[in-house]
Amino acid sequence: MTTPGVGDRASRREIFGWAMFDFANQAYTLLIITVVFGELFTTVIVGDRGDDFRLANLLWSLALALSFLLVVVTGPLCGAVMDYRAEKKRFLFASYLATIATTAMLYFVEPGYVALGFVLIILSNYAYSMGESFIAAFLPGLGPPAKLGAISGFGWALGYVGGLVAAGFTLAILGEATAENFERIRWVGPFAAGFFLVAAIPTFLWLKERAEPQPHRQPFARIAWQRVSTTLHELRRFRDLGMFLTSVLFSMAGVYIIIAFAFIYGAQVIGWQESTRNLMFIIVQITAAAGALGFGFIQDRIGTLVTYLMTLVLWVLAILAIWATPEVTAWLNATWGLDWQAEQLFLVVGCLAGLSLGSSQSASRVLVGLFSPRQKAAEFFGFWGLANKLAGVTGIVGLGLLQAAVGLKASILLCAAFFIIAIVICAGVNQRRGQRVAGEWEARLDDTH
Repeated sequence: MTTPGVGDRASRREIFGWAMFDFANQAYTLLIITVVFGELFTTVIVGDRGDDFRLANLLWSLALALSFLLVVVTGPLCGAVMDYRAEKKRFLFASYLATIATTAMLYFVEPGYVALGFVLIILSNYAYSMGESFIAAFLPGLGPPAKLGAISGFGWALGYVGGLVAAGFTLAILGEATAENFERIRWVGPFAAGFFLVAAIPTFLWLKERAEPQPHRQPFARIAWQRVSTTLHELRRFRDLGMFLTSVLFSMAGVYIIIAFAFIYGAQVIGWQESTRNLMFIIVQITAAAGALGFGFIQDRIGTLVTYLMTLVLWVLAILAIWATPEVTAWLNATWGLDWQAEQLFLVVGCLAGLSLGSSQSASRVLVGLFSPRQKAAEFFGFWGLANKLAGVTGIVGLGLLQAAVGLKASILLCAAFFIIAIVICAGVNQRRGQRVAGEWEARLDDTH
């Protein structure tokens, strides 16, 4: 029995429908985690309690970390069930509805309602994060390996366009995340939920469930544990996938820190004005979309692994620039007689961070697709999701604890250390060998049917 669609490219409409989920869910990650609600939670809902926001930052870190821990526990199990029952689309729809419901309820989180905000962030980010893994599991069936880089890059780029539309409207209409503007900005949750609800409709209309269910139906729990235990035993054969996921554990720890704390860093360390904050958002979205799309085509020509390593080097440079922004600004002013503010130089740094952001995550998703047998795509993407979210726990809790001790500015260097470790580990990955092993596993399974 051969897997439907192997070696074929899906229709443009189906690829567009798949990419529209990236377009839609960026409303959540940007408005809730990165740009608006994270700042609202730390500065207004919890607030500065005479500790330079250290308690607020720690609570934000713990809420995200707990949501990621839930993904770590359940992601591979859900992936195993989806592969066995050919129900990726049903699981995706469930995560979509759960994200919408819990995000809309953020409207009820008022200043002082710390516990309610804490719980809703855990639930909404868990549902959103599971959906990330579920939608990624469709990627190997959308085209041949030589085209996956461009397809994935298109999805990430369209996602950043979606984020630009959603957050642009929010910043222009709802305003800034301040106590004085709370009655307007509290609508950010319902707006993000509504945007996700409407924009993801093409995904469920046009994306196809290409897998075939196994003939013998079994309880979910038994399927999950049997397949995951078998896969863990077989992972020794997928050496390059294992090493790459270990690298992802460190690289994504750095990425999640930036996603969760970049705009908080701008507010607390750089001290930017609202106009600079809005301009930074636009710059990051445009450069991230350009990076995802441009590097997506590049990786199909020079290799996805080489491209991924290039993006990690860009990340190291970006983190060092973020950390050194105040000092470099002072040096430029003293040396060249300029009158720059740190927030102006921070905008330049944002370009470098944006290029790294979209391209590194897109390349990571493609490599997992290349190293995954199609019959285990959802399950292996479940392990990718596990590595991503375990990275989130490691990075965000690590930064939260470190900034509580030494402050946010010095703690940001932890990101650079994570990216350097990821580069060292990934140096042992061989893309051709990893793809060959996945192909051999597919062929052996086909021969048994």
